[in-house]
Amino acid sequence: TTDVAAAVKASKGGAVEFRVEKAGIVHAGVGKISFDVKALEENVRAFADAVNKAKPSGAKGNYVKKVSVTSTMGPGLKLDIATLAA
Repeated sequence: TTDVAAAVKASKGGAVEFRVEKAGIVHAGVGKISFDVKALEENVRAFADAVNKAKPSGAKGNYVKKVSVTSTMGPGLKLDIATLAA
C-alpha cells in the first residue's frame, strides 16, 4: 500500500487481511507465539467470520472445508469447523 497511515489504522482497528491461492487455500496471520490462548482464539474466530462474510453470493455448498493453524515452519493443527461457528 502507498497509504501507510491508513493501513496502520485499519490494522489496529481490527481489519482482517488474507490472500487466496488459485486452489482456494487461504493464508493469514492471526497472531504471534507470544499471544495468550484467548487472544489467539478471538483472532481465529474473527478470521473465520471474515472469510465466511467474503463468500461470493453464487457459491454453493460448504464454503470452508478444512481449517489448520500453524506457525511459520511448524506442523499444522487441524481445527473443528463446527467449533469456529460457536
